[in-house]
Amino acid sequence: MQALINAIATMDLPTDAQRIFHGRGGLHPGCEHWVLDAFPPVLVLTSFQPVPDDELATIGAALEARWEQLCPGQTLNWVFQSRQAGVPETRLMAGCVPEPHVVTEQGARFRVHVLKGQNHGLFLDMAEGRRWVRELAQAQQKLKVLNLFAYTCAFSVAALQAGAKLVVNVDMSHGAMAIGQQNHQLNGLSTGASFLAHDIFKTWGKISRGGPYDLIVVDPPSYQKGSFIATKDYARLMRRLPELLMPEGQALLCLNAPELGLAFLQDQMREAAPELSFVQRLPNPAVFADVSPERSLKVLVYKAPT
Repeated sequence: MQALINAIATMDLPTDAQRIFHGRGGLHPGCEHWVLDAFPPVLVLTSFQPVPDDELATIGAALEARWEQLCPGQTLNWVFQSRQAGVPETRLMAGCVPEPHVVTEQGARFRVHVLKGQNHGLFLDMAEGRRWVRELAQAQQKLKVLNLFAYTCAFSVAALQAGAKLVVNVDMSHGAMAIGQQNHQLNGLSTGASFLAHDIFKTWGKISRGGPYDLIVVDPPSYQKGSFIATKDYARLMRRLPELLMPEGQALLCLNAPELGLAFLQDQMREAAPELSFVQRLPNPAVFADVSPERSLKVLVYKAPT
């Protein structure tokens, strides 16, 4: 636990949504179950195994002490979530959570919900992916973007803010897409985005009619029963990419499955869409460093031929 306490004692006042401590990367022995995130003005502590009350109290005291140093006289807001056995239990430990709860990242605003569910509305490990999309949209104005498994549409916001012409967002979760629409409104983006709350594998007609695209973002869950299983379904997506991409169009392929390494995506692409060439693997945010790059989030860029 000491590595987590040290991280708390030296953390800066967070302004953007960000991870503060990533024990899951395995670089801090004994702290592999701990994660600390900032969704200003709230801190969210997560444990992936049972935690004794005295240990939680020690961490709470460390948070209070550091907060008093960073924001003298201001109330600390923090939430604890236990994810043992995959069943989340969330508790408000101190302060309060604003409603609506809006955070920022790279100048964009996003609605989050830290008191319910395992996913809070913004995946912090994908920050560099969103930065890459933003830079591409700035460099190549008027991009047409297809955002598959759009969730709350953070990629869409980044692209449109940077000058993309249009983004087609597709996700089967009506709730996530509703938050995605709110995210566009929060950022003053009233045009350019469409929202298809459909099963991607049953919506190829509508998706194809909107193409071809300059950029396709593919950010699926690694495993979601009834929706997507990477080992079975990723290749089905890859086969569609060549016909959906413009010449020299790019695809951003994402996979967050520790059990599936880089070779899984690369081998599947060589088999399913050999005409697309590998360009690069994007780095993850430094705080998400992992003892094994193969276990960590994989974000690969591929490009269509001229």
